[in-house]
Amino acid sequence: MVKIAVIGAGSIAWSTTLIRDLCVTPSLWKSTVSLMDINEERLNLCYSAARRYASEVKADLEFKKTTDRREAVKDADFVINTAMAGGHQYYEKMRKVSEKHGYYRGINSVEWNMVSDYHTIWGYYQLKLMMDIGRDLEELCPDAWLLLLANPVFEGTTLLSRETKLKVVGLCHGHLGYKEMAGIMGLDLKETEVESIGLNHVIWMTKFRYKEEDGYPLLDEWIEKKAEDYWKVWMRTQRNPFDLQMSPAAVDMYKRYGLFPIGDSVRGGTWRYHWNLETKQKWFGPTGGADSEKGWAIYLEWQRRGIENIAKRISDQSTPLTKVFPPRRSEESVVPIIESITTGSRGNYQVNILNKGMVKGIPDDVAVEVPVEIDRKGVHRMYSGGLP
Repeated sequence: MVKIAVIGAGSIAWSTTLIRDLCVTPSLWKSTVSLMDINEERLNLCYSAARRYASEVKADLEFKKTTDRREAVKDADFVINTAMAGGHQYYEKMRKVSEKHGYYRGINSVEWNMVSDYHTIWGYYQLKLMMDIGRDLEELCPDAWLLLLANPVFEGTTLLSRETKLKVVGLCHGHLGYKEMAGIMGLDLKETEVESIGLNHVIWMTKFRYKEEDGYPLLDEWIEKKAEDYWKVWMRTQRNPFDLQMSPAAVDMYKRYGLFPIGDSVRGGTWRYHWNLETKQKWFGPTGGADSEKGWAIYLEWQRRGIENIAKRISDQSTPLTKVFPPRRSEESVVPIIESITTGSRGNYQVNILNKGMVKGIPDDVAVEVPVEIDRKGVHRMYSGGLP
C-alpha cells in the first residue's frame, strides 16, 4: 500500500483522531504509518494507542515510531506536518515579551491575524522548520504529498509551494463553521450548501443555498428578527471562547464587506474588534473570544486537561480504546484526501493551494483556500471568480 509519515505525532489529541480515521478506512489497510516526534514520552503514548486501537478494530496497519525526522519521511508517499516549533510555550513567551513593550496580545497580533497559534511576524523558527522538512522531502521522498496542518497554513503553503518542487496542500477545518451557522439558524444541514473562498482564516461565504434556493435572505431575516434575542442569551451563557460563528463581530463583518465570514475568519478582522479585552467582549462575548487573554487561557487549560485525560485513558489497559474513541470517521479531511489520491475515488475538499488564476485580484503565487476535487491524478481546481 502506501507509507504515511506524521511529523509532530506527539500532539496526542490530534494524533488519536488521525489514528482512528486511518483504522476505520479499510482501503488504506496494509499501509505503514511512521509516527515521529521529538518528545519521546508523547510519541510512545501515541504509538501505544495506535497499536491498541488497530488491534481492537482489526485494522491491518503497520505503525512505527521514531524521533528521527529523516527516517520517518524516507520513501513516504504522504507526509503530514503538524509540528509547532517550540510548542505553545514558545508562542506565549514571545507574546509576553512583546506585551512588555506595549503590544496588546503580542506583536504577532495584527489585523486579520489574531489567531493565537498563527506564527507570522515572530514565525522564523516555525517557517524554518517547515522549510527544513520540505528539504528533507525533496531529498528523501520527492514524489510525496505534503499535507500541511501546522499553522501558519497560509504563509507555510505559500512558502513551500514557491520554494520547493513538492506537491503541497494546506488543510484547515475552519470552513466547517457553516454547520454551526446552520444549526443556530435552525436549518436542515442536509439541505444546506455552502462555498467559502479566500485565504486561510480569512474565508467568506460566496455561495449559500438552502433547499436549492439562495440562503442569504434567510440569514438576513435571522439577523433582523432573531439575532438580538440570540445575543442576549449568548452574552449571559457563553462558556466556549470558540463559540463565535454567529457573534456580533461576524454580523458586523458581513454588513461591512457584503459576505458572511466563516470559521476562524470571525476571530480576525481589524482592530475595531480587538483594542482591549472590553472591546473583544463587546464583539465576541464574555470570554472575549478565543484570542483574548481570558479566552486563550481557557483554551490552554482545556488543552492541558484534555492531554492529561487522553493520556490517562490510553494508559488504562482495562478499558478498550474504542469505548473512548468510537470507531467512526471524524470530519477531518486528511485521511479522505489520502484515500482519494491512493484509490482514485474522487472527492470534494477544502484546501489551501497556490492561486494560479482561481481567485481574481490575488497573485498566482499566493496560497488561497478554495474547494477542489481530488483523485489519483491530483488536485483539480474548480473555482473561478473574485471577492468583493
